[in-house]
Amino acid sequence: MQELTTTHLVEHPEERRALTQRVQQAIYALRRGELVRVVSDDGAFLCLASEQLDVSNLERLRQLVDDDPFLAITVNRGAVLHMAPMGSPSLCLPIQDMKIRAIRDLADPTKDLQNPFRGPPPHLITPGNAAIDSCIKLCKLAQLLPAVVAAQSNDEPGQDSILTLHASDADLFEIAAAVSLRQVSRSRVPLHGAENTQVIAFRPEDGGVEHLAIVIGEPDVHGPVLIRLHSECFTGDLLGSMKCDCGEQLRGAIEQIGRLGSGILLYLSQEGRGIGLMNKMRAYYLQDEGFDTIEANERIGFDPDERVFLPAAEMLRQLGVDRVHLMTNNPDKVASLVEQGINVEKRVAHEFPSNAHNEMYLATKARRSGHYLTVNNSAPAEHVGIANPPDEEL
Repeated sequence: MQELTTTHLVEHPEERRALTQRVQQAIYALRRGELVRVVSDDGAFLCLASEQLDVSNLERLRQLVDDDPFLAITVNRGAVLHMAPMGSPSLCLPIQDMKIRAIRDLADPTKDLQNPFRGPPPHLITPGNAAIDSCIKLCKLAQLLPAVVAAQSNDEPGQDSILTLHASDADLFEIAAAVSLRQVSRSRVPLHGAENTQVIAFRPEDGGVEHLAIVIGEPDVHGPVLIRLHSECFTGDLLGSMKCDCGEQLRGAIEQIGRLGSGILLYLSQEGRGIGLMNKMRAYYLQDEGFDTIEANERIGFDPDERVFLPAAEMLRQLGVDRVHLMTNNPDKVASLVEQGINVEKRVAHEFPSNAHNEMYLATKARRSGHYLTVNNSAPAEHVGIANPPDEEL
């Protein structure tokens, strides 16, 4: 099988469409509790999303394989369960005599404190491989818990009807979806603080989630354009949650760009730093148990930030923008845009006062993620953050 590259995906749309179709079918299959087959140089594996595990689909898996199924989790989740990393992004552990509920609970961090688990003997834990890592990545793309029940596939009878993917498909999917973004609608939407505004919707050719460009005024694309990358936040943007500062950042950015006359806010479908709304609710539950925002994501099995900013760069290119002043306190956003070929000439500070509910959240972003934020003096001493520097020429 030919290894696909970004350039190849751009130049061969028929192969790009076939790739995105396969991955989307796999995402929906996993969400329905169905089997998916993933092939790599390390072999072929049948997998089920652990979150959707039940008696019937586990029994079907066992009927189709010779070896005992195992549970595969990320090393972040493994560390929570007191399993040491083994040089692989994933770990595999035996589940032969375990009940369905116990298997599912191993992947669900909200059950940790009620059911403490110390893991099987170290000699029974094995590292994952490219196929297993890809199975877990598919669960992430499906916004499920990042864990699978899997077993090696030996081309046993009955597997012909199971969707098969190559291990590289999951990683290439995000690239393929981004490079295939197209403008599908544009309309005038007067906003509080920015009446002269248009909203442009972008959709990938696989029919996946849309991203929005909120274009305020008439930005001069021949010079640097003031922009903000804003990842959607249902709880903060829509409900007014006080656990984060997302709502204030969204409305504040629109008002600031409106006062200055022109700019672009990209509203990206990347809920919960890319882990999805349901998993963000799990993270909130863990935060109420005393874990900070990064610890919560890692306890679920994710990285601290799962977002990809290639879609943002592609949207800017299609809008004719390649030089920007980026409104952010997040140094990773600056680096990510630069990596995607956008010239970030200046970082514009974008900070709002904390409250009693998000103070620790903001302090954690400053202390552990390097965000340029000033933390309220009432925050615990160990959570004091980094003072916000002035706007930076880059």
